[in-house]
Amino acid sequence: MTKEFTFAIKSIRFDEDYRPSENTRITTNFANLARGESRQENLRNTFRMIDNRFNALAHWDNPAGERYHVELEIISVEMKIAGERSGPALPLIEILQTTVIDQQTGERTAGIVGNNFSSYVRDYDFSVVLLERNRNQPVFSAPEDFGDLHGRLFKAFVESDVYRAHFGKPPVICLSVSSSRTYRRTENRHPVLGVEYLQDEYSLTDEYFGKMGMQVRYFMPPDSAAPLAFYFSGDLLGDYTNLELISTISTMETFQKIYRPEIYNANSVAGKSYRPSLKHQDYSLTRIVYDREERSRLAVEQGRFAEEHFIKPYQAVLAQWSAHYAH
Repeated sequence: MTKEFTFAIKSIRFDEDYRPSENTRITTNFANLARGESRQENLRNTFRMIDNRFNALAHWDNPAGERYHVELEIISVEMKIAGERSGPALPLIEILQTTVIDQQTGERTAGIVGNNFSSYVRDYDFSVVLLERNRNQPVFSAPEDFGDLHGRLFKAFVESDVYRAHFGKPPVICLSVSSSRTYRRTENRHPVLGVEYLQDEYSLTDEYFGKMGMQVRYFMPPDSAAPLAFYFSGDLLGDYTNLELISTISTMETFQKIYRPEIYNANSVAGKSYRPSLKHQDYSLTRIVYDREERSRLAVEQGRFAEEHFIKPYQAVLAQWSAHYAH
């Protein structure tokens, strides 16, 4: 009989007083901002950027451009395997929940859950499995079952009673476009998401999220420098309100300006045909300190952690559960 997996959710407010807990993934983008001497200034400037961007996009009935404020919560998802052990739950993923505060009316509106996406198993897949498979190989390749387990774990969480009890709509994940693909502008425009782009072919990340039950569309919001990748299930344009979409755009575009300024804080805007590059030199830096090289190194460490504490100890159980879930 296949063992059951159960999920638990913990949340913590992400504000300028945030300090990562001991079991928070150290490669998580928001945890990286909250470390070091500049931590509070980093966070304060980040939230100011998010609010400014939100108000610029939600400009109707907002003449002073300061009507809205975005609150963020870090949602940590843990998993337990029935009968395996009585110790602490296994950390699985971390996502963000946005809440929109209308400072004119006092109304609080739940935004989108997802946004940023951090996962121990994804770190293992990309920073351990892929690296080992392609070491000293002339042609890059991925295993045929690459991402299968991670995708099934994610879908099981989204389909769980725990998810439905906390969130009213499916998640939307917003990431950078891939520097290995070319994107072409279309005539399709959305008032908030902006102009839609199409790519020449799906990237490995797109395929990975596909196994999580998510499709992807690329939009460049008004006054942005480059398109963003939106991963979702259902109808991205029909299932979410304008304020919900703006909460994701303002949050994740701010993060990308900090993490990938070569693309998202570029001094020139993406054209009809666009190939993003982290080697681009014509860009501006934010006043927020971020160590990208350190994060890449830590991603490998986190992947090894997942291998040691999750993949190897529960290999047989995970394989049995994954095979059963697939059917």
